[in-house]
Amino acid sequence: KMAEPISLSQIKSLRDVTGVGIMEAKKALTESNSDVIKATQLLKKWGAEKLAGREDKATNEGQVFAYTHHDGKLGSLVKLTCETDFVARSREFQTLGKELALQVAGMEATTPVKLLKQAYVRDASKTIADLISEVAVKVKEKLAVAEIARMKVK
Repeated sequence: KMAEPISLSQIKSLRDVTGVGIMEAKKALTESNSDVIKATQLLKKWGAEKLAGREDKATNEGQVFAYTHHDGKLGSLVKLTCETDFVARSREFQTLGKELALQVAGMEATTPVKLLKQAYVRDASKTIADLISEVAVKVKEKLAVAEIARMKVK
């Protein structure tokens, strides 16, 4: 039996979830026989393979993100870096930076390495490293948490 043709709505829904281009979404759906879960896993694998080739890239761009608790007694800073200023200004990068600052404030990580190992506060099924990898795959650049700080008034 022939495989069903890939519909535009399937491509659009996969793109909404993963942030990949049309052709990449179509290729993943074709290779997975229109199974969205398998297609998502394929895209993650391909993304990770592409990122592995970027490990030697410098991350000299980025931004410092701050979070201050509503009572003003708790705050955090996160220096998130990437390869280009273009990505630093992207919505995905901005959202990630804010999420990381919230994570540092709430979860008391003391170093970037410890932060990466933590379960993500909004979705305990993934680590902070997983969250960063997902965004890195979407923006197609190496991302790094360069520094973190947390301050609290008793």
